Amino acid sequence: MYIGIDLGTSGVKVVLFDEAQHIVAITQKSLPISRPQPLWSEQNPQDWWDATHQAMLELSSQHNLTEVKAIGLTGQMHGATLLDKNDKVLTPAILWNDGRSFAECAELESLVPNSREITGNLIMPGFTAPKLRWLKKYRPEIIEKAKKILLPKDYLRLILTGEYASDMSDASGTMWLDVGRRDWNQSLLNACGLDLNHMPQLFEGNQITGYLRQSVAQQWQIRQVPIVAGGGDNAAGAIGIGLHKAGQAMLSLGTSGVYFVVTDKFHANPQKAVHSFCHALPNRWHLMSVILSAASAIDWAVKVLGFKDVQTLFKQVEATPTTSEVIFLPYLSGERTPHNDPYAKGVFWGLNHNDNPITMAKAVIEGISFAMGESIDALHETGINAQTITLIGGGAKSEYWRQLLANITGKTFEYRTGGDVGPALGAAKLAQIALNPNEDIANFCQPLPLEAVYQPNCSKFAEYQDKRSKFAEIYQRLKGL
Repeated sequence: MYIGIDLGTSGVKVVLFDEAQHIVAITQKSLPISRPQPLWSEQNPQDWWDATHQAMLELSSQHNLTEVKAIGLTGQMHGATLLDKNDKVLTPAILWNDGRSFAECAELESLVPNSREITGNLIMPGFTAPKLRWLKKYRPEIIEKAKKILLPKDYLRLILTGEYASDMSDASGTMWLDVGRRDWNQSLLNACGLDLNHMPQLFEGNQITGYLRQSVAQQWQIRQVPIVAGGGDNAAGAIGIGLHKAGQAMLSLGTSGVYFVVTDKFHANPQKAVHSFCHALPNRWHLMSVILSAASAIDWAVKVLGFKDVQTLFKQVEATPTTSEVIFLPYLSGERTPHNDPYAKGVFWGLNHNDNPITMAKAVIEGISFAMGESIDALHETGINAQTITLIGGGAKSEYWRQLLANITGKTFEYRTGGDVGPALGAAKLAQIALNPNEDIANFCQPLPLEAVYQPNCSKFAEYQDKRSKFAEIYQRLKGL
């Protein structure tokens, strides 16, 4: 058996599966988030460990874990976790959706003029490097004490193994990695007041990085198994649903919305805020476009529009044929692809006396879908394309939304059984791959069972184009206000 641990933003999920990749059990624990100032988003790394430890204790109380062969790690990307010489956390971790370091992004690109060629990315506040630049400017005493910089899941790895290590896919999101060469870049590190000594050792996602400490193994009633490098949440999520070769794609409707396409070469479109990262497997990369509020905007709509829960919102929207001109911009946390604008705001436009919570809820679902359409188009400008796209994430559970996405974007989507398990499944698969180095990776990355295919309705697609054009124009007219 194998275990995948996913350190998400809202919680920790642990998946246990057997040699045939049948899921035996899932445990999860929630995590708090602190937003002490506008644009700030932080977490206490101790909370990560506490939640992970509790989830594993629950798993070990329900199942015999002595047959577990390895553990893989995945989790939220970009979070800056600073440790002193004794591995003590110096400050709350600054998360991926923290927007305070917008000015520092421009400073870094000025200091390293070829940064976009090195990283394949436009430097954005969500990434790790500008966070360190911000700390260097406003909290220099923290930077002076910092001896190691780790990403969230790699802080867990340190507790589990005592090793400073990371994988290529997660490291790609720091803006310190030469993504084409798969190695740290000294110029980008220097621009943040860092050097190679601050960095963890790099591994491919299917390599062993260390072994579980005896003290932890005893508490979890498990052997001192290998801890495998794993990957960033999206790369691991892709492995989980079988995306391992060029041209395979997925659209994830989680807290954020992510469009992900595997490539066998390094490609980039940084001008449109498309991310270019290493994949969690050797000699593979991926392109990724991201909107910051997807299912999280649905959760927000449930609360402010007075619905009982997400299922009720979708049920009432689907059952109400009333049309409305109202348009929603889902920029509740700013936006990445294609705007790179942390100051973008959520907007309802076009309301009149006939609108009500149901028409507004429908506008929210459409607005997220319009934003995803823009991010898909921005990625395809690289010349990379995908004929079919697998839908995953909590938002993909709605059959109504699956068809709506096809009608709005004009793309064909597949929905597969098990796609909602997410990155933890991919982390477990990477652990399994690591212990079977002589076997074909494809044997462990088979597609999940197909449930349904959603093709665009041509007439509906044509109807939505006018509304989608207005959606794009509203943002441009409001930009900077």
